Amino acid sequence: MRSPFAYLSALLSPASGRTNPLDPDARLAHMAVHDQETGLGNRLSLERAAAGEARVYVVLFGVDRFEVLRSAIGYDAMAGLLTTLGHRLSGLTGRTPVARVGAGVLGLVLRAADDEEAVETAARLCEAAQAPVVLKGAPVDIALTAGLARTGLANRTVASPVDRASIAVDQARAAHVRAMGFDPIRYGDPAGNLSLISELMAALDNGEFSLNYQPKYDFRSDSVRAVEALARWTHPRRGCVPPDLFVGMAEETGHIRPLTEWVIRQVIHDQAGLRRAGHDLTVSVNISGRLLSDESFADFALAEVEASGARLCFEITETAVVANPEVALRILGRFAGASIAVSLDDYGSGLSSLTYLKQIRADELKIDKSFILGLDDSARDALLVKSTIDLAHGLGMKVTAEGVETPIALALLRGMGCDMAQGYLIGRPVSLDTLSERLTAPTPRARSAVA
Repeated sequence: MRSPFAYLSALLSPASGRTNPLDPDARLAHMAVHDQETGLGNRLSLERAAAGEARVYVVLFGVDRFEVLRSAIGYDAMAGLLTTLGHRLSGLTGRTPVARVGAGVLGLVLRAADDEEAVETAARLCEAAQAPVVLKGAPVDIALTAGLARTGLANRTVASPVDRASIAVDQARAAHVRAMGFDPIRYGDPAGNLSLISELMAALDNGEFSLNYQPKYDFRSDSVRAVEALARWTHPRRGCVPPDLFVGMAEETGHIRPLTEWVIRQVIHDQAGLRRAGHDLTVSVNISGRLLSDESFADFALAEVEASGARLCFEITETAVVANPEVALRILGRFAGASIAVSLDDYGSGLSSLTYLKQIRADELKIDKSFILGLDDSARDALLVKSTIDLAHGLGMKVTAEGVETPIALALLRGMGCDMAQGYLIGRPVSLDTLSERLTAPTPRARSAVA
């Protein structure tokens, strides 16, 4: 195998046949700030360009689905595509130097009056630059997502504007937008979050977790007949930890099972207390997709329900079944056989499949709130919601609408034949004690909300 030192010596040697007018020292200096595959500048060159300017924006352009595209066309063709794309971006910005920052990421320095103008300009550049690239006579379609960061505004956890722009690319993709500036609130505090991971299990033992319950209004009985259990973590130093944060951590670290087992046990205990107080409610529990391929978790859940006689509903997302459909469908069948209701959560938010809708033994379908929030003024959303309700009823499922926040939306859903409604108009998530009080003596305002 040829050593890298031999390669470098050959590169700098006049006998190599390369027609580079630079002397060896200049060649080394050139290599230090250029990407060897594409000839574009590299990260160091971009950092130097940004460091020499005040109040400018570092913009990174990420090639969407880069790994898939590179596997399809090969490494050499991918390098050619990035070279062409870099020259295209440079031409669109008046010959601004473009650097290759990562495997599928190009970057440049942009001047703009403010954040809004910078994002708009980056979005326009994405649209203009992502025309097909012709390689060996064949057009290759590409799509770009841009992330931006302004110089001179170092975040306490991410000092480099290049790093902040790279994070912004991921944030833009998560938000399904073409371009986005670095959002420190979305980014949070990864260093602090790392310590939370180790503290999560101890938090269960220390009683830091609790449950809130959000009511579900039944149109036919004109009352609250069910609730959804939502886990809450009150950290002794950090206060309330967002559920999206600790649930994601629990899933990635394998702690989601003990957390869910605690929720199920607590729900069964709370439901028994509500029943003794005269409130016979079905309680919904969110079940992670990671647990739908765990037969021993299914054994635990079935044993707990059988021993207690609890009336539970397990909410799952359709994507949870896709990962391991054979095992997941078998486990869902076991739940259904034990009279544990199954609800398809967030329906419509992803690539909803009629195939899985036909196969899953579900009792309820929950329409994602993104459709309900626009129900007041969108005829298109109303049509989609009505057709979804009819489809679910045809398959023998009840329908719950999430995100009900206005009386108009509630009235429309009633007219469409929806079975249940959930949202801030009906009630926000509250503690067990508060829920029990409201169920016992609802206020006039609560009555009007569900009238």
